[in-house]
Amino acid sequence: METRAFGLQVPGPSLPVIPLLLMFVLIPIYERVVIPLARKITGIPTGIRRLQRIGVGLVLSAISMAVAGDAETRRKSVAIEHNTVDSIEPSPMSFLWLGFQYAIFGAADMFTLVGLREFFYAESSPGMKSLSHGVHWHLATS
Repeated sequence: METRAFGLQVPGPSLPVIPLLLMFVLIPIYERVVIPLARKITGIPTGIRRLQRIGVGLVLSAISMAVAGDAETRRKSVAIEHNTVDSIEPSPMSFLWLGFQYAIFGAADMFTLVGLREFFYAESSPGMKSLSHGVHWHLATS
């Protein structure tokens, strides 16, 4: 894929930064806007229930995978059209097409990881809190 954007050569391994940047922007918006609005609508102190939050994250993860499949289909058809399938020449398709899947995945991570953290903290017995948080941390970072 073409890795030039806005006149800059962007290294491919820097793409996973997109979900982190999105979470950096979305978490304050979610905490300051979405939760108070949901709190008014539902009457639940957390806005939506923890398991609903985790469910939203899992649905967004599935949507992210569907978007990734669509982007890969487009990438392959562009590569075939421009005869760059078996070539070391990059396809003329921009790598920014992958940004959509990474952005959706960042939102999914926000919902799932925050929901799991709250769920483990609220629902675990005192002796299991550190174990559940440790397992959660291990899964989130691997």
